Amino acid sequence: MQGVIAAVPTPIGADRSPIKNLYIEHCRWLLANGCDGLNILGSTGEANSLDIVARREVMGWATKELPVERLMVGTGTPSLQETIALTKNADDLGYGVALVLPPYYYKPLSNAGLIDWYMALDEALGSRAIQVYFYNYPQMTGLGIPVQVIAELAQRAPARFTGIKDSSGDLDYCRAIVATNAALRIFPSSETALETAKVDGFAGCISASVNTTAPLAAQIWAQRAVPRADLCAEIARQRGVIIGPTLVANIKSLIADRTGDPRWRAVVSPFCALPDVDGRRLAAELKG
Repeated sequence: MQGVIAAVPTPIGADRSPIKNLYIEHCRWLLANGCDGLNILGSTGEANSLDIVARREVMGWATKELPVERLMVGTGTPSLQETIALTKNADDLGYGVALVLPPYYYKPLSNAGLIDWYMALDEALGSRAIQVYFYNYPQMTGLGIPVQVIAELAQRAPARFTGIKDSSGDLDYCRAIVATNAALRIFPSSETALETAKVDGFAGCISASVNTTAPLAAQIWAQRAVPRADLCAEIARQRGVIIGPTLVANIKSLIADRTGDPRWRAVVSPFCALPDVDGRRLAAELKG
C-alpha cells in the first residue's frame, strides 16, 4: 500500500460505543475523495481509549463493508498477549497490515527489550501473512523506536516488518530509516511530507488531517515528481489550522460540519468535544 492514507476517527454514541453507519459512510467518502487507503483504530481513531470488544467490532465492520486491500489497522497495546490476539484477529479478517506501537508503559526500555518484544510478536504470528508496520509516536508513548532497532528487526524478519508510520514529525528520522533499508515503506504522519516524498523515498503519508484535506493531498501525491508549489503551500496552511492539542476533536468537528451530523462531535474520555464556538472558528479558518 502507498499514497494518501487517512487515519480514520471513530464516531461514538451516547453509550460510548462506536456508531457503525457514520463510520462506514465517512470511510467511503474518504476512499471516493482521494484516499488510497485507510488506517483504522489508530490514535485518531481513539483506539487506546476503546476496549478490546469495541476494537474487534470496528475491525469487523470495516472488512465487511470496505475493500480490505485498502485497509490497515492498529493492533498495538502495552500487553504483548493482547497485541498478538488483536493482530491474529486482524489477519483472520483479511487485513494485510497491522500498525503496532511499542510497549510503551515501562521505561527505560532497552533496544534488546524492544527487539525481543517485536520478535515475540513475529514468532506468535508464525506463518500468518499479515505484515507489521512500526508505529512511532514518541509524543504520546514517551518512547521512540530507534532507527537501529527498526533496521535489525527488518533484517531478521523482512517479510513481517515491512514499514513504519512515523508521527514524531521528524523527517530526518524517516530519511535515516530509508537510508538503512530502502525497501521499508515509510509513512510520515503529515501530508506536507508528500512534497518531498519522491526525493526522500517515502511511500506516502498516514495523516489525521487527511480526513479533511484528502482531495488536495491526492493531487499532490499524483504530481509528486514535480509537485505544484501553490498546492503544497495550501495544504500546509490547512494542516496548520487543523493540528494541535485538540486534533481529534477538531477532526470530528469538521466531519460533523461536512456531514451535518452532530453525533460526530463526540469524543472518548479523557478528550473533550470541541465547543461550538471553537468549531465555527476552526471551520472559518480552514476556508481561509
